[in-house]
Amino acid sequence: MRNNKFLKNCQQIALTFLVSLVLWSCVEDTNFDAPANNCPDDLTANTSFTELKLLYTGNVTQILDDLVIEGYVISSDAKGNFFSVLHFQDNPTNPTEGFQIEIDLRDSHLFYAPGSKVFIKLKGLYLGNSGGVFKLGGVFSAFGNLSVGRLPALKIQEHIFRACDVVTVIEPEVVTIDIIDDSMINTLIRLENIEIVEEELGLPFARIREETERTLKDCLDNEILLLNSGFSDFQQEILPESNGEITGVLLKDNTDFQLVIRDLNDISLSNERCVEIIDEFTSTHIFISELADPNNNSGARFVELYNSDSNPLSLKGWSLRRYTNDNTELSSMIDLSDVVINAESTFVISPNSSEFENVYGFMPGLGVSTNSPADSNGDDNLELVDPFGTVIDAFGVIGEDGSGTNHEFEDGRALRNMDIRQGNPLYTFTEWTLYNDTGGPGTMDRPQNAPEDFTPGLRN
Repeated sequence: MRNNKFLKNCQQIALTFLVSLVLWSCVEDTNFDAPANNCPDDLTANTSFTELKLLYTGNVTQILDDLVIEGYVISSDAKGNFFSVLHFQDNPTNPTEGFQIEIDLRDSHLFYAPGSKVFIKLKGLYLGNSGGVFKLGGVFSAFGNLSVGRLPALKIQEHIFRACDVVTVIEPEVVTIDIIDDSMINTLIRLENIEIVEEELGLPFARIREETERTLKDCLDNEILLLNSGFSDFQQEILPESNGEITGVLLKDNTDFQLVIRDLNDISLSNERCVEIIDEFTSTHIFISELADPNNNSGARFVELYNSDSNPLSLKGWSLRRYTNDNTELSSMIDLSDVVINAESTFVISPNSSEFENVYGFMPGLGVSTNSPADSNGDDNLELVDPFGTVIDAFGVIGEDGSGTNHEFEDGRALRNMDIRQGNPLYTFTEWTLYNDTGGPGTMDRPQNAPEDFTPGLRN
């Protein structure tokens, strides 16, 4: 019994070995060629990318006309960073527009290699726009809403045809981050003098099995996202530290542009990193010059800053902070990074731009939200802070409610005296003239009305 069982096992092993040997001998190597392509010789494009996009009216639309477009494939799923999608553009060089089509097909690079010219029969396909990216494909319904999804595998051969042309070399458009716009979406671009931001150095391209965003920057600190798949072959590779060039397909997710590489050959970073540009400065010449809480109109509140320097000053990295009433914890903050104050000039911040303009006759330099530092009701405390965390100027005493004190401007105004030429991190009552309705000794019990009692934009 045991001998028969042993003999049977030996026969099975021998048969398996023989079959494997025969199969292996039929293959010269493991690098398979792309499947044969029955390229059409009777297809011509009869519409453009622009005309196709005009068919989209805000909702997923099925194309019912016999339309055909042509394009050149620019993506590849060979290394797993693209999945079930083809990206194609209208020309191999100097493209003007791009598109993508969702397909239920793995190893699509074997059928549609980068540089392949393709014709797409549009009749029956669905057209949509997701996050600013136009796409074609099949359709699915979620919670009653139609969305463009993958075109089923059996339908692909009815719609996508590889042209008989020889595969073309796609020349990426060389651009800089600051000039990227929506017309470049779904096209192949190249960024030069680019590098991974310092805080992400040492990390892998992606977290395992997760789509991961990394950040690229140029030497002017312009940034763009690098989108990587957690299923790609290079997912665990460490991000390169040097500077150089990166090629990829440009995508967009709502307001954020994203770059997607096809493989690591799209990255060539071997140069020295950018020299750090110091564009954040401190100065005691910036200070608070007027605070307003009009008795007759809370919508006309404002904060005025002044630059006493003989040169314009950028407030990149600066902030204006508010501590409401007697709070010792920060209540709200205004980021002043986009503000530049001209030499010996004021800058006005309003929590209600439209009402400010109605009352004072001009637009404020910066419009912000209500409950911000520019929307104080007169008993709060403010700090002007530079990019390095240093308090340059202050109004009031943090931890002390201003009501009934010498730093109350409720229903009134706090005006910096004209002889003050620089900020003071410690509130000094003698530097100010205060108007209010219930203030402490030394202040003026004289409520102020807008616009006649205020001078936003004027240092007087």
